[in-house]
Amino acid sequence: MKVQSVLRSMKATRRIAARTLQSRCATESSEQCSRNWSSDLAALAILGTTTTAAVAMCERRKCTNVRDPRVSYLGKRPTEPVASFAVEHDGDKGEKLPPVQETKIQATSSTMKDPKTYTAWNAAKDLEDAAQTAKYPEQQPVVETETDAESEEQTPPSPPGKQVNATSPAQFDPSMATKRDQYSMTKEEERIEEATRKAKQHSGGLKLFSGNGNMALALEIARYLGINLGKATVGKFADGEVNVVIHENVRGKDCYIIQPTCPPVNDTLMELLLMVSTLNRASARRITVVIPYYGYARQDRKMQARVPISAADVARLMEAMGIDRVIAVDLHCGQIQGFFGPRVPVDNLDGGIVGLDYFGSKDLHNPVVVSPDAGGVYRAKKFREGLAQKYEMHDIGLAMIIKQRARAGVIEQMDLVGDVQDCDCILVDDMIDTAGTICKASEVLVQKGARRVFAFASHGLLSGPGNDRIARSPMEEVVILNTIPTSPQRETNDKLTELSVAPLLAQAIFNIHAKKSISALFK
Repeated sequence: MKVQSVLRSMKATRRIAARTLQSRCATESSEQCSRNWSSDLAALAILGTTTTAAVAMCERRKCTNVRDPRVSYLGKRPTEPVASFAVEHDGDKGEKLPPVQETKIQATSSTMKDPKTYTAWNAAKDLEDAAQTAKYPEQQPVVETETDAESEEQTPPSPPGKQVNATSPAQFDPSMATKRDQYSMTKEEERIEEATRKAKQHSGGLKLFSGNGNMALALEIARYLGINLGKATVGKFADGEVNVVIHENVRGKDCYIIQPTCPPVNDTLMELLLMVSTLNRASARRITVVIPYYGYARQDRKMQARVPISAADVARLMEAMGIDRVIAVDLHCGQIQGFFGPRVPVDNLDGGIVGLDYFGSKDLHNPVVVSPDAGGVYRAKKFREGLAQKYEMHDIGLAMIIKQRARAGVIEQMDLVGDVQDCDCILVDDMIDTAGTICKASEVLVQKGARRVFAFASHGLLSGPGNDRIARSPMEEVVILNTIPTSPQRETNDKLTELSVAPLLAQAIFNIHAKKSISALFK
């Protein structure tokens, strides 16, 4: 009997305490309710009341800036109705609290909630709306707030007992708002709005910078990405020292530097290194260098005693400055990727896929892909496979020329391996420097009975007499990419055709920034 009486008294004490806390939370100010939140929970826990009931008693906590504890305390999904709560404890089935008086909320211009009319039902509704917004953000319409006078005139009176929500999806038709916006905007405004949307979509955390190596290519890449080049000053002081100043905030940004190390090689390389250093000191999150043409790439091994491996030394210089990734186009040899450490991944893009569409549209007769030296056989084979797969040219041949150099830049003898009789030949190489190799190879192919000779190279350096040699060669056409800036002399050469590599580089930058696959570009 004594035990039963004690239990009854404890139940009565809990009910009185719960109702007392409920009435106090309904009358106290937001600061007092926030200050007494911890003590209320402790008091209810001592009395045996569950945390669920404690949260129900202190609905006023949403007026503070603390994290909403309802999700963790209730153990329910945010979308579940929480209008009524039960006080549960061991040995009791649970007693429901008296229903809370619901109060209507009129649509006003203020986003603050009236403390006197903010009840448990409203808190549950707000929590449910917040969960729906987080789960389906694109489906939540945005309603512009109105003044009190306008809302009183336009908002119809609500029936008794019904809740009026100013941003209720049921009272909002998104299609009507879209049509209204379209009718109110002119074509010029729509164009500006679309451009702004694209800029915001692509340039959230991406910054694009360029040195003086190939500004035209950088601008074209920025146009394909739909963003502007970053504001920077890359010039020289009076004594010839490189001057680099970044005029934008890059803290926490994903920065890309487009800079080929083309002639003048030392100047462009120093600009690249100092730009990387500047961005690192400005707290950029990640720095990716886009090098369409990698200078010093031909010195990739020791061909004789007491010579440097310059390709590896340049890689170590860039890695020491703090780069995070490298994007290159047709490196002279694949082992250059291994000159960078494992923490600096290198993406070697195949520039041949740009030339596939150009030569695939030509009317070629018995086409044969020819490598001008033994080291480029793999590149020529990939070019041949690309034409065969994409344009169903299954009868494409493959040939190779073996050259013997007397010294650097001087070829002593060239021998052909393969048959090119009455065939259209495509010479495929990674670069054309002085054009001695490519012009000599074309003469050998013509002597062996080739019908027409074309040439494709990713990098058209055309140093020294290169441009004149191509103009006097028996080749029909020489196709190069714009990895290196053009010159007036090259533009006057009718045999030269320049294709743009900007779409390939822009897509690679976008995929890396969006964490998508790079290999998908070459399938």
